[in-house]
Amino acid sequence: MTKIQHYSFGKYVIDGRNYEYDIKIIKGKISSWHDHNLSLKDVKDLTEAKPEIIIIGTGAEGVIDVSEEIKNYIESKGIKLIIEKTGEACKKYNKLEKQGKNVAAILHGTC
Repeated sequence: MTKIQHYSFGKYVIDGRNYEYDIKIIKGKISSWHDHNLSLKDVKDLTEAKPEIIIIGTGAEGVIDVSEEIKNYIESKGIKLIIEKTGEACKKYNKLEKQGKNVAAILHGTC
């Protein structure tokens, strides 16, 4: 189980490790993601992992826009989509992980 222990502007602590960049969490693995514009290609690896739920963290202030194209693409795969500011997205990720759900996330840490 992957746990986001702390999130603050631009910083995460996940399972005791520090991350100071935008991240993706797919099947418990953390990878970097750097962009202020979320595109369809940014979510393809999340959908290919076939999670039950994808969480998109739109930043501390929620500046990342999630297009209708991305929403429709994820939902067309039968995957539930949750879009929240990153602080709330982290809380929801932890809650769903604790419930044993197969959840993936893409989280913007700033803005």
